[in-house]
Amino acid sequence: MRVTIKDVSREAGVSIKTVSRVLNNERYVGAATRERVQAAVALLNFRPSVAARALAGKRSFQIALICDNPSPYFVYEMQSGIRDRCAKEGVRMIAQPYDRDSATLIEDIENLVDATSVDGLILTPPVTDYDAVLDLLARRGVRFVRVSPGGDVALSASTFIDNEAAARLMTEHLLALGHRRIALVRGHPDYVTSAQRFDGYAAALAAAGIALDDDLVREGRYDFASGSAAADALLDLPIPPSAIFASSDDMAAGVLATAHRRGIKVPEQLSVAGFDDSALASVVWPPLTTIRQPTRAMGYAAADLLLAAADMPPERRELPYELVVRGSTGLISPR
Repeated sequence: MRVTIKDVSREAGVSIKTVSRVLNNERYVGAATRERVQAAVALLNFRPSVAARALAGKRSFQIALICDNPSPYFVYEMQSGIRDRCAKEGVRMIAQPYDRDSATLIEDIENLVDATSVDGLILTPPVTDYDAVLDLLARRGVRFVRVSPGGDVALSASTFIDNEAAARLMTEHLLALGHRRIALVRGHPDYVTSAQRFDGYAAALAAAGIALDDDLVREGRYDFASGSAAADALLDLPIPPSAIFASSDDMAAGVLATAHRRGIKVPEQLSVAGFDDSALASVVWPPLTTIRQPTRAMGYAAADLLLAAADMPPERRELPYELVVRGSTGLISPR
């Protein structure tokens, strides 16, 4: 027979209302009482019904992820982190992909809110900085948390890494290997992270006394194809770069593919670096030197912030990044 909240109440020796408060992570429940209820839940293997919990209160126990990212690795890791956090609360995650260029973007998000009555949304770039979306959610009174916002950071809770500092660290790594003609494949222009990573790259060059060369900066779209196309343009220069830093692993994989097609040895003749440390970074050849962005942890943190008490002040939660050195970068060699 299905275990009910009454069974948990009886086992813990508390009222059904107290059990409900613990399950909903409400405050004003003593630590000892909370532990007793949680122990009863574990002992009885109680699984609360989302529908029943929603009927009992004003929450739907559902949150939605709004995502539009060309990297399937980013999306998967973000979803996994959010799902891990939601599982601890018995909350369902709805992953809703959207086309950032769609003329019906605002209408689609509003329809989602109306159809599901979600308790809140997690926004990822570039939607995280779309004023029309933010205005809609504020007008409708829908809670939201943003991943890597660039503007009006006090508007909502958010989770992020220091993209500028991370890109500067990678550029410094290439400089330390002796590279002076270091190219950058920028990310999609709609993403604030693209500008932040460019700023880090430019700052590292300036600190080393190297003038920024516009010919060494090419625009990408955070995908394989744009990385490959940018590499072709860079390697066709009269004096090609000795290192290419791509603002995502997907684009870096495109750079690697172009180098292989042209018969250019990596890293003997060209160093290639990425950003993200997605699963892709370890399976390409040679494995990518990259910046480890804790995407799964960022998703977990975003869900954690969204599930916090509604009266908590907006928190900006910064997560650490890491330089991961692998076989795609090496000391500069004479041409």
